[in-house]
Amino acid sequence: MSDDREQRWRKYLEDIGDGKSEALGHLYRETVSILYGMALRMLANQADADEVVLEVYEQVWRSAATYDASRSRVLWWLSMLTRSRALDRLRSAKRRESVEEPVTETMDFSALDRLQDENVWVAQEQERVHEALKDLSPEQRQAVELAFFSELSHTEIADKLGIPLGTIKTRIRTALRRLRDSLEKLTDDRWEQTA
Repeated sequence: MSDDREQRWRKYLEDIGDGKSEALGHLYRETVSILYGMALRMLANQADADEVVLEVYEQVWRSAATYDASRSRVLWWLSMLTRSRALDRLRSAKRRESVEEPVTETMDFSALDRLQDENVWVAQEQERVHEALKDLSPEQRQAVELAFFSELSHTEIADKLGIPLGTIKTRIRTALRRLRDSLEKLTDDRWEQTA
C-alpha cells in the first residue's frame, strides 16, 4: 500500500468524521472492490456480500471520527469492519464453521499493490455499481442515499420526506433487491461478452 494512498484515505476518514459525505463517496469508490471481494470470499453469496459491504460503509459514516491512525492502517481497519460484519452474518446463519478464515495482523496488504490487474478490476467494479444505481427510481435512490450517506434511520427518513415509514422501508428494501439484481445481471452480461 503506497503512503500516498494511505494518507489520502486517512484524509477521507477525517472528512467523513466532519460530516462530509463526498469523502465517503471517494473512499467507497477506491475501496469497495477490495471489501466486496473479502466479504464474498467469506460468505460465498453475492447478496450477503453486498449487504455486508453496505453495512460497513454505514458504520464508517457513523464511526470515522473514532479511527486511530496510530493503531492501524485504513485498509486494515476497513478489512476488520468487513470481517466482523461478515462473521456476524455467518453466525446468524450457523455457517461459520465451514467458511470462516482468520485475518491476521501480519496479512500483507501491500501485495494488492503488486497486482496490476487489480486496478482494472476496481474500475470495472465501480462502473458496475454506477450502472446498477441508474436502475433505481429517483424515490428509491433518494431513500438509499439518505440512509447510506446521511446516516438517517428509516423513521428519520420518513419524517424528513413526510412519507409513511412502511413506504420508506419498502423503497429501501426494493432498492437493495434491484441493486443486487442489477449487479448480478451486469456480471452475467460481462461473462457472456468474454465467452
